[in-house]
This record gives sequence, C-alpha cells and structure tokens, in this order.
Amino acid sequence: MTVRGTESVGQGAGRRRGRAAKHLLDVAAKERARNFRATRDARKTEIAEDYVELIADLIDSGGEARTVDIADRLGVSHATVVKTVARIKALGLVTSRPYRGIFLTERGRAIANASRARHEVILAFLRAIGVGEATAQRDAEGMEHHCSPETLAAFVRVIRARR
Repeated sequence: MTVRGTESVGQGAGRRRGRAAKHLLDVAAKERARNFRATRDARKTEIAEDYVELIADLIDSGGEARTVDIADRLGVSHATVVKTVARIKALGLVTSRPYRGIFLTERGRAIANASRARHEVILAFLRAIGVGEATAQRDAEGMEHHCSPETLAAFVRVIRARR
C-alpha cells in the first residue's frame, strides 16, 4: 500500500528506470532522425555534384562541356540535361551561353574538385581492401556523396597503412 506522497523503494526505482529508458529511446530516435536527414540532404546534392564533376572532367579533357556530351556520359536524355543544368545554374554552380557550352562558376569548380577528391579516396580505399575494379568504380560513384569527413579520413589512414 502506498501512502499519498510516498512510494515504496521498488516503485520509485522502477519509475526512474522507466523514465531513463524512455529518455534513451528519445535520444536514439533523434539520432536516427538526424542520420536520415543527413542522408536525404546528401541525395539532394548528389545529382548536382555528379553534374559539376562531369562538367569539370569534360572541360579539363576537351576544353568544353556540351549538353550532348553530358547526356551521352550520364545515359540520360538531352531534355533531362537541359532541365538539370537549369537547376544547377539557379544554384550558381554553372553558367551557359547559347550555342557555346556549359561553364563552371568558381563555386561549381570547388564542388567538382571536392567531389572528385572524395571519389578518388573512396575508390582507392575499395581497391585497397580488395574490391574488384568494376565494382569499386560503381560503388565509389554512389558512396562519394554519403561519406563524412571522419569516414574519409579513416579511409585515407587504411590506404596509407596498406602501402
């Protein structure tokens, strides 16, 4: 029997444990939500990063990036490229001129360089742990958008340790 304002020791401890467990569940749920949010944010920028990285590659290797070349390299339609370029142009990553091509802004070049660097680290890591070349190429293409700086630094440590 409990008298008003008092509890048996067992009841109080049980309630405290219950509150502590609920708190831990709330913390875990918030952490999970942060992780999902980070993944969704990475997906939002993934296409823009792929485009600016490819545009940089085309400019660096051939002096220009044309819509037709982007469509061919990505395996998408010309209309898709036009729509996506308009979107990344609105983000301030590229400029274009009629009948000329697509050019990176300073910000677009910085994003392309960062994306390329992440790609190279992940590709080297996958090769270092024995992943086959075709699989490493394919996996690195998706993973580059989802790796944190902490994970990339760990990959670099593994790569250096295996040399």
